[in-house]
This record gives sequence, C-alpha cells and structure tokens, in this order.
Amino acid sequence: MTQPNVTDLSANTSGGSESGNLYRPFSVFSVLTLTLLAMLVVATFVWNLLVLVTILRVRTFHRVPHNLVASMAISDVMVAGLVMPLSLVRELYGRRWILGRALCQVWISCDVLCCTASIWNVTAIALDRYWSITRHLEYTLKTRKRISNVMIGLTWVLSSVISLSPLFGWGETYSEDSLTCQVSQEPSYTVFSTFGAFYLPLCVVLFVYWKIYKAAKFRIGSRKTNTITPMAEVIEVKEAERQPQMAFTVRHATVSFQTDGETWREQKERRAALMAAHLSIHVHDHERMQLSSL
Repeated sequence: MTQPNVTDLSANTSGGSESGNLYRPFSVFSVLTLTLLAMLVVATFVWNLLVLVTILRVRTFHRVPHNLVASMAISDVMVAGLVMPLSLVRELYGRRWILGRALCQVWISCDVLCCTASIWNVTAIALDRYWSITRHLEYTLKTRKRISNVMIGLTWVLSSVISLSPLFGWGETYSEDSLTCQVSQEPSYTVFSTFGAFYLPLCVVLFVYWKIYKAAKFRIGSRKTNTITPMAEVIEVKEAERQPQMAFTVRHATVSFQTDGETWREQKERRAALMAAHLSIHVHDHERMQLSSL
C-alpha cells in the first residue's frame, strides 16, 4: 500500500485554501458595498460624460475656461471607464489581481495618469482665474486661449511622465507570487510621483487662491460706497417798494456711483436713484419758475 506524499498533500491543501480565499462567499455587507461602488462608477461616468456633451454641443461654452473644464471631465471619464471597473474586479477577488501583469501595468498607468491630470487641471483652472482677475487688461481672450491650451498640454505631458515611468524599469507594479497589483513602491519613484502629482499642485492652488482672496479683499476695500448727496436748498425772499419779489435758488444734487463690479440689482437701484435725483431737480426748477412769475 502506497503512502500519500506529504508534500503533495500540503501543496494541494494550500492551493485549496488559496482558491478558497479567491472565491470565498460574500456577506451582506460586502454585497452592499460592491453595489454602492458599482453605482458610483456608473454615476461618475454618466455625470462627466454629460459635462463633455454639454460643452461640445453649446457653442457659448467653446471658450476659456470651459476647455479646461472639458480636459478635467475627460480625465474623470477615463477614471470611471478604465480604472474604476478594474478596481471593482479587484475588490471582488479580495484585493488580489488575477488579470495578469500586462493588464496590471495598464490599470496602474491609467490610474496615475488620469488622477494626476485631474489634479493638474484643477490647478490650471485656478491659475486662469488668478490671471483673469489680476491681469484683466493684458489677459485678453486670445491670450487666455493660447495659455489655456499650453497648460492643458503640459498637464497631460507631466501626467504621462509620472504614470509611465514604472513601465521603463522604475519600480515594479505586479507581484505574481502574492497576486498584488499596486503603484511602484520604489522610494525614489514614490517621492517623485507624490511630489509631482499632489504636493506641487496643492501648493500652487493654495498660493493662487490666497492671492485671489487678497485681490478680492483689496477690491472690496477700495470700492466706494454709492452715495447721493443733495446740497441744501436756499430760498431768499426780498420785499421791494412796489411788489414782493421772491427768488428761489437750487443747487444741483451731487450723485456719485462706483460702477465697477456692480450686480444687476445694484445697477437697477443706481438708475432709479439717479432718475429720482433728476426728477427732484426738475420739480425745484418748475417751482422756481412759478415763484418768479408771481
């Protein structure tokens, strides 16, 4: 009678347990979590696709900064269409990657590319707002279009450099032994990618919006209050030898307005106040003419 091979038995046991880990039954909580994740994938894809369709179909949106918004929507659509579904498959198998090395590299590259491009597109939008506020005279529409196109190109080039570096030997993304697929853990690449994809755009956005806040605060502080300052009316009554004579003198009202940055309601109130001031002046002139004729 032959004895069973202990090595083969242990290998089969370990393989069976590993297979059991891959295909373990789902709990109610895990099913609910995966359902919510699938709904999030669909909602993200549809929402950003609607943004793109709106920008393409409405001609008034074919200008800055809507081209920057379209670039950001493209990166988000790619995240929802390429990255998130494979992430969902990875979650189904207990965060183990069973799709092979090639698809792992594609997934990681698309993930880093799209997320980095989305962050840098937000930075480009912040820079466009800052220049349009602080340099509104020389930052014309033609200049904005040219600079926005340059920023979009630089955004995708920088994102491609960061995402494709592991494909040329800068770290490893896939481990066949443990069935793991993750961003390269090489220390030098980690510093490079985190600085270029997160810390640098974060510092730029914080600095730019701080400068925007300072510029807006300066404008509000230097803005003059809308005032209507009518001068005092002077009425002089003189008595002559033959008949009474009455002279009526009116000094015109001084009306001053600050029109920069006015809203529609403020402009409407300004016009109403100006009409009231002119009407008051005409009434006083009419009274003066009537008194002079007495």
